[in-house]
Amino acid sequence: MTETHSASVAADAGRDGGEVVAASHLARWLGLAATPTFAVMAVLTAALGGGPADMLCSSGHEALVGGMVPMYLLMSAFHASAWLRLISERRDAARR
Repeated sequence: MTETHSASVAADAGRDGGEVVAASHLARWLGLAATPTFAVMAVLTAALGGGPADMLCSSGHEALVGGMVPMYLLMSAFHASAWLRLISERRDAARR
């Protein structure tokens, strides 16, 4: 019974390790997708107009940074770390 239980635990650990790796890859790709997604949303919002959401997110005309376009640009900048990390990893790999 102990051998069966040990084999079962080992199989579960291997599967969980694979799930962790898969989740890590998914999180990395989602991080890479965020920057261009927010950049495209900023361009589309600027080109097509923000609509009612722009009125909700802006604090008035006197605000320097108000509306959806600056918010999307800031979100794009905040999520750029995934791209910077990828570029750094590729440069390090090319130097080896």
